[in-house]
Amino acid sequence: MRRTLHIGAAAIVVAVVAVVAAAGGGAPPAPPAPYAIDDAHVHLTNYIQEGIGARDLLRVMGNQVGRAVLFGIPLQQMWSSRVDRGKAPTYYLDSDSPLYYYSFTDAYIAMAYLGLSKTERARFDPMITGFNPADMYAADHVRRVLQTFPGVFEGIGEFSLHKEFVTSKIAGDPPSLEDPALDRLFGLAEEAGLVALVHCDIDTPFPKPGAPPAYLDGIVALFKRHPHARIIWAHIGLGRVVRPVQDQAAFVAAMLDDPALAHVSFDLSWSETAKYIVASPATIRVVADLVIRHPDRFLYGSDEVAPANQDDYLRVYRQYQPLWDQLPPRVLAQVLRGNYERIFDEARRRVRAWEQSGAAHATNPEPVVHRATGPD
Repeated sequence: MRRTLHIGAAAIVVAVVAVVAAAGGGAPPAPPAPYAIDDAHVHLTNYIQEGIGARDLLRVMGNQVGRAVLFGIPLQQMWSSRVDRGKAPTYYLDSDSPLYYYSFTDAYIAMAYLGLSKTERARFDPMITGFNPADMYAADHVRRVLQTFPGVFEGIGEFSLHKEFVTSKIAGDPPSLEDPALDRLFGLAEEAGLVALVHCDIDTPFPKPGAPPAYLDGIVALFKRHPHARIIWAHIGLGRVVRPVQDQAAFVAAMLDDPALAHVSFDLSWSETAKYIVASPATIRVVADLVIRHPDRFLYGSDEVAPANQDDYLRVYRQYQPLWDQLPPRVLAQVLRGNYERIFDEARRRVRAWEQSGAAHATNPEPVVHRATGPD
């Protein structure tokens, strides 16, 4: 199923965007359907910008997945003939060559979306990813994409701040949780109503025993600085080798109970996250209790990359079955579909209203940064 992606000429992009803008832009509300799940985290392309088309993903979704986010991967693995010779890397662990930000991914996603019928578009929620979160101009990139493709995007992400083995490979300065560039970015998300799907590991790989998680305080402080942003924390801060820290359930519970973090949700995406959660009856019970207490704060995601068939696509969903079995039907329905649709329906409404208000075309705008001092 993997194939190299081909994009039309710039003139075609402009023409299609003009037609969509003239028609009012945006997808209609998705009709009711007997789907089992929505997917808050799936990638159309991989680290060398290859993958599947949007219609291919619809075919894979079939009658099981109702709606899904639509984004690629914002990073390109460099192929250096000096380092890799004739062996082309296809993954970031395949090479010592650096990664770099590939902003054209946003144009590809927009064109893939605009190539669908209105009924097909209703099943996707496109996201902007092709920016460097360490760059003060990141917010300007997002605004520029919204200007160029009105009626298309509903959020930003998945974008990474601290990610095991990835952050250190990216050319240039790494992101910092205290960076004003992030405040500009989240400030624009607040202003425009964009969902922000952020990957930030809770800790470094192979931390010293007993050391506090390196990034927990910083990510919580960032979230609290932007109480009007709709934020989804990917994988609950976990990674391939970034395992649950001691008292992980306790700090997640504290975040869920904190009124100043009521705007933050957690996606249960990725096979690695599922591996930790379903590791034992005890871990399943702990997570189930958290979800039951806060049924409006968790979303399912596959984190599959260009899935070739439905069986592969649903493997993470099946992996979570021991957790699903512990959730009451009403709670399970919220995790699998209800929370996704509430969050992204709100984003569709808010971003389209923001675009139509003319705010996207303000001259040299400076996004408002809300400094939280208490509950929203």
